[in-house]
Amino acid sequence: MATTSPDYPDAVPGSADALADLFALTRARTLALSATLSDADATVQSMPDASPAKWHLAHTTWFLETFILRDFVHNYAPFDKSYHYLFNSYYEGEGERHSRARRGMITRPSLDEIRDYRKHVDYVIGTVFAALPHAARVLIELGCHHEAQHQELMLTDMLNLFAQNPTDAAVWDHPRNVPAPIPEPIRWIEGRQGAVQIGHDGDGFAFDCEGPRHTVWLHRHALADRLVTNNEWQAFIDDGGYARPDLWLSDGWAWIQAEAITAPLYWRASETGWRAFALDGVHPLHPAAPVAHVSYYEADAYARWAGVRLPTEAEWESAAQDIDPSSGNQLRVAGPVRPRAARAADGLRQMFGDVWQWTGSAFLPYPGFKTAEGAVGEYNGKFMSGQMVLRGASCATPRGTSRPSTRNFFPPSARWQFSGLRLARDI
Repeated sequence: MATTSPDYPDAVPGSADALADLFALTRARTLALSATLSDADATVQSMPDASPAKWHLAHTTWFLETFILRDFVHNYAPFDKSYHYLFNSYYEGEGERHSRARRGMITRPSLDEIRDYRKHVDYVIGTVFAALPHAARVLIELGCHHEAQHQELMLTDMLNLFAQNPTDAAVWDHPRNVPAPIPEPIRWIEGRQGAVQIGHDGDGFAFDCEGPRHTVWLHRHALADRLVTNNEWQAFIDDGGYARPDLWLSDGWAWIQAEAITAPLYWRASETGWRAFALDGVHPLHPAAPVAHVSYYEADAYARWAGVRLPTEAEWESAAQDIDPSSGNQLRVAGPVRPRAARAADGLRQMFGDVWQWTGSAFLPYPGFKTAEGAVGEYNGKFMSGQMVLRGASCATPRGTSRPSTRNFFPPSARWQFSGLRLARDI
């Protein structure tokens, strides 16, 4: 099941060749992203919301073993029965699981044993692949996109872990790009208004929360042509943005007070100006690059400071429907990932890639949404409470896995992901 493409091909459940390529590429990329890690690097958990790299490697394999090999391969024997408990994430239908906040306590099995687990499951799937029924192929495709999500999570979790190492150790040694010039002031691009269709149309893969397609009504509005930059965010800081309660939602103000938040995550003040930690170490802040690692609370406060607002997810998706979702700065191969400055162009820029973009929309079900039957139905629907929607993709999102209808979601205080913002305003 070798692949010759550096990106994700279009995978159709009924097409064995395309799906085999997708599977091989996905599994190989996860290993490549974690190849530089020691056993200790891959075991430590930096915070309850992050998972060790070893756990990501194992859980994505658990998903395939549990929902494909167990259910579709006669007399399949689990690689290790204890793994079902250790590497279940949140699937209540699959029984008890190890506490999420204590995944860093799983010092054994070792990283090498987890790699052997992956080899075993990949080998078995390879031997039965041609004989698998359509239902199993659908789950393999879901498993590949599930693993792509974990590739991004693994990168951001690795970043959070290494940022706390007092030696400023880097995951990858790679030169930074030459800083781009400060971009022109934001230009405003008027969006569609009236009745528009959003949501996945059923053609190709999508997660369940992306549909059904439905009609929404948009009032006259405009979107910023690019993302908010580090330089612009620094102006917000210099103007006392983190010290003005009038700019903040009540929960957001309580959060920054309790956590002593005064700048985006990974920013570090120095005598020569702001610096930032990335997967390739500490570097001077790139003023023209998009601000990253800010929470919804911070994004909303910045928009209020700028006298505008965040876009709704319907406004964002309506604008993105004519833009190639595989464009922009997204993950291609193993190596350091970082947001990059917008390139000069007409129209909307940076809709996909660089950073996920906070919207002003809560993560709620679309009209007519139904969860799938069984444990896989727990994938998204159970999280439709207390989360805010982000749109687009980030520099850590595997290229080819994004769609205009993709809905990412996190709690409003989350900021260890590559999350930033695009502004919107009413007209």
